Amino acid sequence: MKELVLIVDDEPGILTTLSHILADESYRTVTTSSGAEALEIYRRERPDLVFLDIWLADRDGLETLQAIRELDPAAAVIMMSGHGTAATAARSIKMGAHDYLEKPLSLGQVVGAAAGALEARRVLAPGISPLDRNREQQKEFRAPQGVPCLVESSVPQRTIAASSVIYGLGLHSGSRTGMVIQPLPPGSGIHFITLPTGTAIPAHVGAVADTEYATTLSKDGQNIKTVEHLLSALHAAGVTNLLIKVHGEIPVLDGSALAFCDRLLEIGIVDQDAPRLELRIDRRYEVGTPGGKHLVVEPADELSVSYLLRYPAPIGEQAYEFTMTDFEAYRREIAPARTFGFLRDLPMLNELGLGSGGRLDNFILVGEDEVVNTELRFPDEFVRHKILDILGDLYLLGYPLKARITARFTGHRDNIAIQRTILGS
Repeated sequence: MKELVLIVDDEPGILTTLSHILADESYRTVTTSSGAEALEIYRRERPDLVFLDIWLADRDGLETLQAIRELDPAAAVIMMSGHGTAATAARSIKMGAHDYLEKPLSLGQVVGAAAGALEARRVLAPGISPLDRNREQQKEFRAPQGVPCLVESSVPQRTIAASSVIYGLGLHSGSRTGMVIQPLPPGSGIHFITLPTGTAIPAHVGAVADTEYATTLSKDGQNIKTVEHLLSALHAAGVTNLLIKVHGEIPVLDGSALAFCDRLLEIGIVDQDAPRLELRIDRRYEVGTPGGKHLVVEPADELSVSYLLRYPAPIGEQAYEFTMTDFEAYRREIAPARTFGFLRDLPMLNELGLGSGGRLDNFILVGEDEVVNTELRFPDEFVRHKILDILGDLYLLGYPLKARITARFTGHRDNIAIQRTILGS
């Protein structure tokens, strides 16, 4: 049966136009100008998608959105307004709307938003667990001997207490980017949704498309860049279920993971009524060459990372070892360490179309003899950031990790290569 779309707007012309557009795309539609009637229709017919105006004669659109979400937490709702503000858009997204469209609406906007919202709903629909999807994807990468064991932990699964919006620049795109994070139920996993296309991409190594200067996930021609800093904070916080909607690239913020940690604490991290699964390494895995670039992952009862870094002056050789005892230790020792780049590499980055969002306050710029743009937060901030990246990249295994990691001169490409070795691809 064709998918049913409920259209709620107090302008008859909008109701007619949207109905025709969606009918041409093979959707069934039902319309109303009343927020109260919209709730009754939703209770009775459970439409697959709702287009909902902010301004209604009988009831505020945001109140109607809240009531629909209370009826059905998985409801796919697209808000519309001809005179809304950025604050209204942000509030509607925080309340669970999939998207926000400004009037006058174009055909492309309507069709794209509808397809994106319905794809997101399908990914998160009851009976289609994203966790099961992750497991299926892992099977594609398994060697005959199978993956290391998944162990049920005494630690609960976790998500966030409420939705939130984070704005910033993309480090490599240079574009302003927005990110919405929303809680998910136990067993869901971590998923990205691209905006405005609505393409669903799991936080899994199988979706990695590029590792040049950052980790990029991709599906169906849609990319999400620079996921490692956010994933590092989520790994440390033990957040296992989360939906992340983003335009192209995760905001770089100050170039570290500290702002992500602080936002998680501000929103609240909540334990869920289900034990989490942890990935416990069963034997020694390695990529690279001893004496050169070398990355080793081996069995351990806790998660620890030891990293050796060596660059010409002014960085020199740095070594650091971090054990993930708790979130606060990560927030104190690793999260503040910022990404860094070299003055000599700027022409090449520009040729590659990368680094366009680099500002004096969101990364460390290293010249021939000194750090050019900032005071270091730690004398060994560079090696700490390498550990931050490893913790983020390795969360693409799909589960919190228990292992001892030893790294020497490695980067994103090696972090992804070791995961594919572990999963047997």
